[in-house]
Amino acid sequence: MSRHGVPPTPDNFSVWFYYVMGGSLTLKKTVDILIANKRKFDAAINRDLYLTYVNPHSSTSGDFPEQLHGVIASAQEFLATAISDNREQMENLGEVKSECQAAVDPRPIIEKLVKELSTATTRSSALEANFLQTTKDLDQIKDSLKEAEQHSNTDALTGLANRRSLDAFLRAEQITAMEAGTPLSILLIDIDHFKQFNDGFGHQVGDQVIRLVAKVVQENVRECDLAARYGGEELMAILPGAALDTCFEVAERIRRRICEARLTRRTTGEEISSVTVSIGVAQFRMAESADGMIDRCDRALYQAKRAGRNRTIKEAEEEIAA
Repeated sequence: MSRHGVPPTPDNFSVWFYYVMGGSLTLKKTVDILIANKRKFDAAINRDLYLTYVNPHSSTSGDFPEQLHGVIASAQEFLATAISDNREQMENLGEVKSECQAAVDPRPIIEKLVKELSTATTRSSALEANFLQTTKDLDQIKDSLKEAEQHSNTDALTGLANRRSLDAFLRAEQITAMEAGTPLSILLIDIDHFKQFNDGFGHQVGDQVIRLVAKVVQENVRECDLAARYGGEELMAILPGAALDTCFEVAERIRRRICEARLTRRTTGEEISSVTVSIGVAQFRMAESADGMIDRCDRALYQAKRAGRNRTIKEAEEEIAA
């Protein structure tokens, strides 16, 4: 930490302790890449490392721990009973063995042995049934957790990835871009005059506009890309392996198709004025933070707004105009 100028705060110490102990392969890769590229560990990077790898926000529903605790408690109770019964049965079989050595008439011993074997069979069947039920309960919890995780990564209105999922995807693709030396670009979309849709037609129409834009974005990116709702009426697409010019072409295709779409008010069939969007485009720079790239993309988007809306501006154009 001293060598790389990292302040010895509790949070920073937690990150580097986790790094040295090998607690996260992703954290190790991220820090190693930052070091290799002589990236300064400033306050923003230190905070991002801590929040991402040491103290991430939990998304698991609070009901699941209770359900899991109940299943485990039930299994433990049944196992304890089975162990106790098995111990008792072994003692009984030991008595049979002693009687077998001392007795002359084998019939009572055989009857007792048959009884013990019958009891063992019954217990074994009950144990098997209990474990089958426990497995079924655990499978249901696993399915519920998977569904909850999917919901926690998806925006309810648009069906696109939400901000949480976007952040995780972007971090992973930044690491890939740095390791492989491949480009990575993003485009940020803002719906023009969105407030007018809400004020003039109501929030339901506003939601309809957002869903329309989301649908066009999703249909015009690749499977390896990620389309997400960034917040409010802003959407983002992350394009791994795409350089700035390629991302610009994708953004322009999205912008044109949104402009060509016709939106009809569901309740009345009334055609609503065409929807337009402004888009900013930026490309990842080696070892920069996600916030840095998004900030440049946002500035390009703002320039598109100032230039008259319904257009796409690349970060280079934004910097020249500034």
